[in-house]
Amino acid sequence: MYRDESVLPDQADRAPGAGATGKPAPEPALGPLLVGLQLTDSAFPSGFYTLSHSLEGFAQAGAVDREGLPPLLEDLLLHGVGPADATALALAHRATRAGDAAAVIRIDEHLFATKLGREMRQAATRTGRQLLDLAAEVFDRPEITEHFGRVVRRESPGTQAVAAGVIHAATGVPVRQAVASDLFAFCASFAGAALRLRLTDHRGAQVLLRAAAPVIEAAVEAALRRELADVGATVFASDIMSGRHERAEARLFVS
Repeated sequence: MYRDESVLPDQADRAPGAGATGKPAPEPALGPLLVGLQLTDSAFPSGFYTLSHSLEGFAQAGAVDREGLPPLLEDLLLHGVGPADATALALAHRATRAGDAAAVIRIDEHLFATKLGREMRQAATRTGRQLLDLAAEVFDRPEITEHFGRVVRRESPGTQAVAAGVIHAATGVPVRQAVASDLFAFCASFAGAALRLRLTDHRGAQVLLRAAAPVIEAAVEAALRRELADVGATVFASDIMSGRHERAEARLFVS
């Protein structure tokens, strides 16, 4: 089921324009943007950039080359991380803003259950726990500390996407910006993995990221309109490659 969001809660943050009085809308504050930049920076030690998002499995199987990177990334965005993690992030963001901790736990449990492979589940919870641990210290917000406490007590799995939704909401980052930031971080992590796997070079990685921009936009808009029942990926080839990766003799990446 899809929610009707012809007017979204953070629509004012989406584009400049005239307000109700006919005067130009004020420029949004830079604080939330700076939070988003910090959280998605590769220097932020959450472990997110130790993942290849099944790309190493594809490379080991000889199933992807330089030309195959853009369509693979597009499929992962539109049919994998978009319907699953990005949607869960948006839902967790809204639940956190509403003060509904029980809903955050339900979203976390649902997302965790949709991750079919052990490797993907472990990667999601390890990075999520590390993200919460550090964010609790960096941002010092009660919503973050409380969710981290639930994860430590094993009341909630602590997936990365839900953790990111809680953190972005607690620090005032609008939901659309939060989802876009996390999806861009996914793409940057994917491009970095492609670089280390010698599937591309530094220039090619930047071309790949730029080409992914309209796909990210489409994935964001779709994620903002889904309900909890819609959360889940349908990238079965990625699941298979991840399963093979678990049993590989040598691995460069955690996933």
